[in-house]
Amino acid sequence: MSHDSVVTATIPRAARAKADAIAVAAADVAREVLEGDVAPADVGEYLGFDVEGERLVTHLFACTRAGYVGWRWSVTVVRASRQKNVTINEIVLVPGEDAIVAPAWIPYRERVQPGDLSPGDLLPVEDDDPRLVPTYFFGELEELTDDDADQIRNVALDLGLGRVRTLSLEGRDLAAERWYDGLGGPEAPLAQSAPHPCSTCGFLVHLAGPLNDLFGVCANGDANDDGRIVSFDHGCGAHSEVRLAKRNQPQPLPDHAIDTLHEDLEPI
Repeated sequence: MSHDSVVTATIPRAARAKADAIAVAAADVAREVLEGDVAPADVGEYLGFDVEGERLVTHLFACTRAGYVGWRWSVTVVRASRQKNVTINEIVLVPGEDAIVAPAWIPYRERVQPGDLSPGDLLPVEDDDPRLVPTYFFGELEELTDDDADQIRNVALDLGLGRVRTLSLEGRDLAAERWYDGLGGPEAPLAQSAPHPCSTCGFLVHLAGPLNDLFGVCANGDANDDGRIVSFDHGCGAHSEVRLAKRNQPQPLPDHAIDTLHEDLEPI
């Protein structure tokens, strides 16, 4: 198909560069070179052009190759100053708006979810993880040299602190938000139907540290949250002060029936 049949053209960068007439008219040249580089059967109709810059134009052709629905062949041509012919700059296959493409790459570390680790798996923490800060520090910590980092580790061990790093304010806040928004928070379905909050439950074990005014650990072996972090306004049906209404209590069994008609039968 000749480029003369094209009515419109995509020009996302045309406002910054004037369309070069010779480069724009080189659609047939672009198709000829493209079909010499790939199978002609894989090249479909002409889709228009993009003005990339001064005397620089990209011609677009539909890709008819199996498995590449919505993709386009992109052939960029350039014309040197005071020259009448164009030069092929590059030929690439690019996705169009309707193309099927692979999802955006997510690093492995960001794909790991709670419960993914198996016995023997290791998940290292980066040295600059914002959730952690050195247990003992001095001066400004935004930029530490390797020597400074080694000194911090040695001092922490000498003081008997037991840990090289501890939670930063950001790490603590992230944990609190995650717990509060999770299954141990007030919005969990279990909490929504609970008769009382965890703050009044005898099975609540309080935490030590900065999160002790909002969270505790459930110690009720009959509860779904046993051994888990729960917020004070969480709750469940296994609350220590739960009492059944009279209508829901087990009905007492009737008295034993005694057979008084037969002398050989004695009451059980």
